[in-house]
Amino acid sequence: MDISLIPQFGGFVMTVIAFVVALSVIVAVHEYGHYIVGRWSGIKAEVFSLGFGPVLWSRHDRHGTKWQIAALPFGGYVKFLGDSNAASAKDEEAAYALSEEELRHSMHGAPLWARTVTVAAGPIFNFILSILVFAGVILWQGQVAEPLTVGSFRALPGEVQELREGDEVIAIGGVRVPAFEDREAFRSFGDAVPVEPVLDYDVRRDAREMRVGGPYPYPPLVTQLSPQSAAYDIGLQVGDVITAVDGTPIFAFEQLRERVEGGNGKPLLLSVWRDGAALEFTLVPRRVDEPQAEGGFKTSWRIGIAGGLFFEPATEMTGVGSALWGGVVQTERIVQGSISGLWHMITGAISSCNMSGPIGIAQVSGAMASQGAVSFIWFIAVLSTAVGLLNLFPIPVLDGGHLVFYGYEAVAGRPPSDGALRILMTVGLTLILSLMVFALSNDLFCP
Repeated sequence: MDISLIPQFGGFVMTVIAFVVALSVIVAVHEYGHYIVGRWSGIKAEVFSLGFGPVLWSRHDRHGTKWQIAALPFGGYVKFLGDSNAASAKDEEAAYALSEEELRHSMHGAPLWARTVTVAAGPIFNFILSILVFAGVILWQGQVAEPLTVGSFRALPGEVQELREGDEVIAIGGVRVPAFEDREAFRSFGDAVPVEPVLDYDVRRDAREMRVGGPYPYPPLVTQLSPQSAAYDIGLQVGDVITAVDGTPIFAFEQLRERVEGGNGKPLLLSVWRDGAALEFTLVPRRVDEPQAEGGFKTSWRIGIAGGLFFEPATEMTGVGSALWGGVVQTERIVQGSISGLWHMITGAISSCNMSGPIGIAQVSGAMASQGAVSFIWFIAVLSTAVGLLNLFPIPVLDGGHLVFYGYEAVAGRPPSDGALRILMTVGLTLILSLMVFALSNDLFCP
């Protein structure tokens, strides 16, 4: 037996498990939204299924709904009274057999308002899940204390260090530190700090102001690692410090960025310090389409790491209201970025390789799970937002398509004919399958 395959097999198993867990949570919340709002609206759910195919476990609740777990954990559905399948197509024979009272409790015989809120509830519950998860992470991690205060130190090789935990940082290299929550001002502050290996830090310690020495505040330290990136693929890890590029020593993250962006994609030899050990990696930067604050995308060379301060800023508790608002803002950013990205792919402004399929999503799931529970939970919230948004697209078969049909019914005073619905549902299914094939081909053939 080739034992060298064991780590790869373990990584594959982790990827599959992480993907199934993430997808199951998101699907369960989405379908529960349909189920519970449908029940509140007087629509009877006959089956609530997590997964497709052969049923592994099932039970009936007191409302007559069959809850089941099926063998293929790649989706789920709620089958309401009068549905012929998981896509809520009308079962005409069953509908004719229903009494007037029973018809009211079916998806196709319920009032328009009841059908509308039931269908819309799935995506809305996905957005609610995202907001609550983002808010929960914000509450757990807290917000950076004001003024900027030194928490724990990150390990760096041979740095000059005269700061202490609890120091309030007033200025670095003669540049005054702004409020951390003012992102634009803090970004400008980082650009204004002199790029020197040792700087003066004006701090407040024990109610006294003093000046001490410390390293450049933004070392070439890996604080975050993007899945499916060049850095991730060669085995860089969070906590690594890049000490040289092509043999030239560096001490600032900005120096690393300049070497990556100025190399136009040529291979780079990275010297890396990891827990006291000196390592070397050869890395090839990749072209990445990045959203811009003013709108649109910019193509840049990236290796897939993010940096940060050489110390962990001290944090303080944040309020529930503030955390929930942060969750709303984060969800809104994902929605806006997704719509903008899709539009720019359609117009050809950015590469269509930015769209990932099931393999790519599974790989990201495993990568985020390997970086810790918080990263994985955050990813679930991001994916939940994407699933909610996708389901709102006005494509027959998806929730958004059903909402379009209901909008037509509200205006015309009657629903589309059964024949038209069958044709439109077939077209919608074809579009979805084509999109899935296209995304899967990206997973297999895009660099």
